[in-house]
Amino acid sequence: MKLALVLLVAGLCALSVHSAATKEQVVADKAFLKIQKDVLQILENLNQPSFHEQYVQIGNSYNISQNAANYKKEGIVQEFLQYYNYGNLLPRGQLFSVFYKEQLLQAIALFKLFYFANNYETFYNTAVWARQNVNEGLFLYSFVVAVVHRPDTRNIVLPPIYEIYPYYFFPSEVIQQAYVYKQQYGGQSVQSGGFNGYTINANYSGYYLNLNQEQYLSYYLEDVGISSYYFYYNVYYPFWFSSEEYGFKNVNRGEQYYFFYQQLLARYYLERLSNGLGDIPYLDWNVPVETPFYPSLEYPNGLEFPSRPAYANLYEYFYNYGQSWTTRGAYGYSYSLIQDYERRISDAIDSGYVYSPEGRVNLYSEEGLNILGNLIQANPDSPNYKYYGAVWLYGSHLLGYSYQPLSNNQIAPSALEQFETALRDPAFYQLYKRIILDFQRYFYYQQPYGAKELFYQGVEVTNFSSDSLITYNDPFYVNISNAVYYSPQEQQNNNFNVRVRQYRLNNRPFTYRITVQSEKQTKSVVKVFFGPKFDQYGRYINITQNRLNFVLLDYFVYQLNAGDNIISRNSYDSPLFAPDSTSYLDLYRQVLGALGGQQSFSYTKQNYFYFPQRYILPKGSAQGTPYQFYVIVYPYQPRQSQLSKEYESYYYPFEGQQQFYDSYSLGYPFDRFISNEQFFYDVPNSYFYEANVYFRDNINAVPQQ
Repeated sequence: MKLALVLLVAGLCALSVHSAATKEQVVADKAFLKIQKDVLQILENLNQPSFHEQYVQIGNSYNISQNAANYKKEGIVQEFLQYYNYGNLLPRGQLFSVFYKEQLLQAIALFKLFYFANNYETFYNTAVWARQNVNEGLFLYSFVVAVVHRPDTRNIVLPPIYEIYPYYFFPSEVIQQAYVYKQQYGGQSVQSGGFNGYTINANYSGYYLNLNQEQYLSYYLEDVGISSYYFYYNVYYPFWFSSEEYGFKNVNRGEQYYFFYQQLLARYYLERLSNGLGDIPYLDWNVPVETPFYPSLEYPNGLEFPSRPAYANLYEYFYNYGQSWTTRGAYGYSYSLIQDYERRISDAIDSGYVYSPEGRVNLYSEEGLNILGNLIQANPDSPNYKYYGAVWLYGSHLLGYSYQPLSNNQIAPSALEQFETALRDPAFYQLYKRIILDFQRYFYYQQPYGAKELFYQGVEVTNFSSDSLITYNDPFYVNISNAVYYSPQEQQNNNFNVRVRQYRLNNRPFTYRITVQSEKQTKSVVKVFFGPKFDQYGRYINITQNRLNFVLLDYFVYQLNAGDNIISRNSYDSPLFAPDSTSYLDLYRQVLGALGGQQSFSYTKQNYFYFPQRYILPKGSAQGTPYQFYVIVYPYQPRQSQLSKEYESYYYPFEGQQQFYDSYSLGYPFDRFISNEQFFYDVPNSYFYEANVYFRDNINAVPQQ
């Protein structure tokens, strides 16, 4: 397999030069290089057993039961073997989704084998055995979650998911064309345009079938980088993780859950404005869903992803019509369960108390937002996840319009029931808008920020300026050789390559300058947001209504000196975004070169995931779409958890020193309602600045401003 690896961490091998300055670089030793090479090879041609001699030998000879002493936690070997030995484990070739409880439990059992392996050798042998003998999707999910959380593998770079499983990211006609090339040319590649292989031009789903105005946004909804980002977010933060068991207790996961989805919705809204669309439609379970969805995707076994018709009814009678659902699990009752869960969550917010098995929990305490986030996500840290339920899970099943499974091994998950594909469906954003509105119900009972919380004594932002904001489309190449199947000889020769060329949005890097006047030397935090100023009709949106539409663009600590401070930042300086990186071939050659002593190899110590740098800005328009920057400077107050040695020993996304720095809430100052618009605009340590975003076919065309 020849992958075109897009790194999740910036700066690897000093190739992501723009972000490398903000990430700690470490020169890899031989042990790290060996693990990096092992992980890449394990994920090669994942949809079929490997024919490599070492893998075949381990797959046939390694015995988990006989090596039970090599796993730290008692009982995990027996737990997994109960599935495996009694024929309950998902067979190879069947579809896998963590949205289905029985399959999730199997994935957790396998993950525990990986995670609690005593040493790397045991982990490696277990992984290779499972890669050969366990369902492909189940193995992939459990393996990548283990890699990013095990201490000895957490800095390893994983390939983007769209290279491992191209089926989930490219239309079925693209995968079909890859099959055609493989069958016609027998695994032999050709030299074309400097690339040793075949190139397929890929469009987005609206190219063949345009069902709704939402498909104007298919370039964004189906972007491989954004979907990969969402998949890996759920790998770093599995909804089923227990804080106590897996070391999350220093992470405000409930607050982060809210902020992550609020920002995802805000970024989507910015893109909608560029296409003349307005608010994300409000989802009402009692009204037919207007937005249809036809995924244009097929699973590796040939089964089509379920589609949703226009004006789909969600009532249980309509949704389950013609299916046997009354005794086949909870999904057939999704509509009723959602009604129950939403009512209980609303009651908890309005009453201020959550009912737990131990008694009542105060929701309006210092930890209230974190408690509410855990409760709505229904993770193991929820005070009562069984009672308050997972609206997002049952809502995904209901909106995805997938069929009720005949058995645990015969499922047909919708796009909403796979993290890799969920963002493709516009209904995803409608569902999470409804969930975010539950949080807004909670914030409604909070006091708005006043002068004490917003003003920074002796500090004033006096000016802000920015370069022209230019976006454009450029070709992006993805190797999809994993989509086809190989004979043992072809795997050994490894000489067939097929890639996709797809146009993706990008932006020209820009610099902005902030002038801050300070009466004294002081350590500060600077947040820069980007949001709309007008709606799709050109009407001004007041800040009270607009606060949830701002996207956090940059976030950093800055030492202010007495007098004027001019802060200059390039868009590439933001620690929240990462560029596309080098191809797998170049990366793999560097790993081999470093192992052979011909060169050094550097990697990023903190293996974060990032939003694609090419989507820092929304598309804009040829005539220019107006948006606005917002900057606020406030006192630096370190998070209490950052003072903990235990915290310093483990880094998580959104928690490392390169990302979220201080004790203020993640959404500050837009997390609470704004009762006085003029007061908010008069905060001296903040500043609004209007700027247009221009879309250009010719990126050298500079607009007149």
